[in-house]
Amino acid sequence: MGGLLFNVTTAALMVMMINSGLGAVGRESLRGRPVPWVAVGLTVLAVAGVVLQLCWSGAMDALDHDPAKSGWWRVFTSTFMQNGGPAGALWNIATLALVAALAQWLWGGPLTVLLFVAGILLPEHLDALLGLGGDTGTDPRNFAGSSGATYFLGATLALALLTRTRERKQQALAVGVPVLGLLMWCVQDNGHGMVAGYGFALGALAWAARRFLRSQDAEPAAGTRSAQPPR
Repeated sequence: MGGLLFNVTTAALMVMMINSGLGAVGRESLRGRPVPWVAVGLTVLAVAGVVLQLCWSGAMDALDHDPAKSGWWRVFTSTFMQNGGPAGALWNIATLALVAALAQWLWGGPLTVLLFVAGILLPEHLDALLGLGGDTGTDPRNFAGSSGATYFLGATLALALLTRTRERKQQALAVGVPVLGLLMWCVQDNGHGMVAGYGFALGALAWAARRFLRSQDAEPAAGTRSAQPPR
């Protein structure tokens, strides 16, 4: 029963993040959107990782993120290995493709890549800094799997929706992502929830930084217009 509830809450959190992204992008505008090439690239890497596992029995041992093994590359390569069986691999690849596409349409390609890489690298260090890295038996980031980075990136979609909407229902959906994530972490020790909280926080920082930079760019332009002599 505990395992079933774990899977249900994990899936529910992902559904909330995807709906947040769809709300921020606008469902009616999806057909006119450009091809999200960053999402395509990440999906290809994830599929290639599964194919490699099927073709090479030693792929997991060589590329997973087992802390007992050396290799700086493991933290990256393990993200594209899957250890949840066929259903888990299909879920991880499908959600990665959809979340990355929505993120690229909202944040742009370069920032999406940076946020995804942050989802790979930051949680482990933040856990150590905050003293939250104890038992990692249910942690999606350990050893292999793309779900940790995907949930981190997905939480930024909720932040994007929160900054773009005034509808109470959508605001509640967006705020519900970090709230449910933290509840999952506290009650179930579910690492998907913790990385979602981290992703929401970093998304807020990214949004604030981008807004500040845009305001700085706008000020010189306004000053140039005001300095022009009247005609």
